[in-house]
Amino acid sequence: MILVTGGAGFIGSNLVHELNRIGERDVLVVDNLAPSPNLSGPKFLNLWGAEYADYMDKQEFRRALAAGDFQHVKVRAILHQGACSNTLEDDGRYMMDNNFTYSKELLAFATTRRIPFVYASTAAVYGLSQSFQPAPANERPLNVYGYSKLVFDNFVRRRFADTREPVRSSVVGLRYFNVYGPREQHKGRMASVLHHFTKQLKETGTIRMFVGSGGYADGEQRRDFVFVRDLCRMNLFFAGLLPERSATPVQAIVNAGTGQASTFRQVAEALMQVHGPGKIEFIPFPGDLKNRYQHFTEADIAGLREAGWTAPFTGIGEGVRSTFSELDGIGI
Repeated sequence: MILVTGGAGFIGSNLVHELNRIGERDVLVVDNLAPSPNLSGPKFLNLWGAEYADYMDKQEFRRALAAGDFQHVKVRAILHQGACSNTLEDDGRYMMDNNFTYSKELLAFATTRRIPFVYASTAAVYGLSQSFQPAPANERPLNVYGYSKLVFDNFVRRRFADTREPVRSSVVGLRYFNVYGPREQHKGRMASVLHHFTKQLKETGTIRMFVGSGGYADGEQRRDFVFVRDLCRMNLFFAGLLPERSATPVQAIVNAGTGQASTFRQVAEALMQVHGPGKIEFIPFPGDLKNRYQHFTEADIAGLREAGWTAPFTGIGEGVRSTFSELDGIGI
């Protein structure tokens, strides 16, 4: 069995579909489908057409894990995407339970059983840093979401360094940069700019983006946009689920980005190539994002390559075309 936490969410559901593409169906999907004010639609639609063996609510799963119900279940890999990813959430206790304590529970289970464990970290750990090499000097999160992820990354680093109880299975933290692709329509304000720009273009014929900020001109803010299917393949590689998997266990925390930033204007132009021409309008920068917004991200992927992932990344134009080709096919 393969465990996918957060399996109804954006990246998690794409992982389930990618597992199906490689013939894997013995999958346990874990998620929380309770209503949430920050979501703009139901997550369960993301699993339309997917095949998996079972589903468990997150709290039910955590109780079962603590009770030892999985001790005799053969788990081949854990793909841990479950988290609160709302960067505007300020409830630190809630965030730490979801993103830190839950992750520690899974890590303990995985390392004890020597199960490959690949988990979602985030580029939000870097905050306003202009250097994106995974090192403590560059890690200055702007919100409790980024902080909660960094605390777990540091916990994992200490486990790597613990010679009394060495980690003997693969444990890989993937610091996701700006992910886009199909199945993010439920994310509301937290969806990628590609999702928001597309909605605006289709409804009004105009894409609205922030005026220049952070030292960048209008539309020239830059992000490292990474296609979700690239990340799915990366997860499966480090979990040992692809034929080209690493021959030895990998322990690393690496950036999961392309290493090449694109401007918001370039994203808008790529979308217009798919949806037809439109206008660009610049709007004031929101006050609630002041001091908590990354104006520039660009992954340093040297560590990713060293860890064994050598595949090329999907360019923004091709990724946009693939996103909407797949969305047309699944009807969401």
